[in-house]
Amino acid sequence: MLIVHLALWGSTPFVVAQQSAWTRFRGPNGTGAIEDVQLPAEWSLADMKWRTPLPGLGHSSPVLWGDQLFVQSADADHQLHHLVRLSARTGEVEWTKSTSARQYHIHLRNSFASATPAVDGDHVYYIWSTADETTVAAVTHDGQDVWSAKLGEFVSQHGYGSSPVVVGDMLLVTSQQHDKGGNDAPDGKRGASFLAAFNRLTGQEIWRTERHSGSASYAVPCIYQPENGPAQMICCNTDDGMYSLSLANGQELWSLPVFKMRTVSSPLIVGSRIIGSTGSGGGGNYVVAVDPTATPAEAYRVTSSAPYVPTSVACGDLVFLWSDKGIVTCIRADDGHVFWRERVGGEYSSSPVRAGDQVLALSDEGEVVVVAATEDYHLIGKVSLGSRSRATPAVDQHGVYFRTESELMHLPAKSN
Repeated sequence: MLIVHLALWGSTPFVVAQQSAWTRFRGPNGTGAIEDVQLPAEWSLADMKWRTPLPGLGHSSPVLWGDQLFVQSADADHQLHHLVRLSARTGEVEWTKSTSARQYHIHLRNSFASATPAVDGDHVYYIWSTADETTVAAVTHDGQDVWSAKLGEFVSQHGYGSSPVVVGDMLLVTSQQHDKGGNDAPDGKRGASFLAAFNRLTGQEIWRTERHSGSASYAVPCIYQPENGPAQMICCNTDDGMYSLSLANGQELWSLPVFKMRTVSSPLIVGSRIIGSTGSGGGGNYVVAVDPTATPAEAYRVTSSAPYVPTSVACGDLVFLWSDKGIVTCIRADDGHVFWRERVGGEYSSSPVRAGDQVLALSDEGEVVVVAATEDYHLIGKVSLGSRSRATPAVDQHGVYFRTESELMHLPAKSN
């Protein structure tokens, strides 16, 4: 098994090929960006090609495989978790797979369906959690069960919300829990944090690596490809900071303890920098850029108007830091130079995405704010979707897919 995976991760083009579509949280390798799409300069809610009600509520983002769209939702009243497949072209619900899921304590801003599924040519992979068990499962594109695995209890103050990632023949799963004990430990419990890789076809666990998260972390891993050497998995949490694991066996390659607070956002690779953030509901948020080449080291920090929950998005060497409080900062990835910082308004729990030359973010109140992906500030527009949302949009060459708490809708690209 180890020899097979070492050979696999030595094949850079294969790794890249697996990261070329919106098949996971925030799309290709977690970048949140699609290049070959052009959105209308002006649009309104009436321009949506379709709008479809979803069963229950949730903050899960949609993922795409061809013309198929998958998203998770939950009906708290009936204690059901749903995986839903829709037609990406018409919005028609093609099937719903429902599972009993007992309620448990979650943060006011969380939901019982906050994890985003992952999809490949064979399966859809999704995770849901109850008070005492978290489950990862694979189903066919038609919703037929393939395999499932128990991950144990997820100990946290806020509930579950991390998402799986497919890389090659592996499914990567994070369970970075509240594992430090102390007075703020949920019900006095101390979790057991880990990252694990499963065979995506069979569900067999390939490796599991213990981590020391401190506070619960919701970061979703991305893949870093050095100029020389095999690809690495990048993730982050409070106590370990930014760190790298071998994809072959899960062993730690390096770590930098650069975070002092919770990590909810996910790492973002921009050129020779890996960008992450840390923060809390009480403030003190900051962004750290790490140089992973040679001996990994911190390159710089951004401490003004930094995001806590939203993950940043890039365009070339420009990085757009979209804060929870509606302040957007455009920096240069290499050295952190600030080109502009502007208040666009709103509060944000979802992450910005980029569709071609536009950066879009969806506020908690359901307002889409669009700015130009340039080093000069330009507000393109604001559009209300009419309903609250904490879900990150999805993008493909056909346009953008917005998920509110109870509805999914599609804004077609300009060429469509």
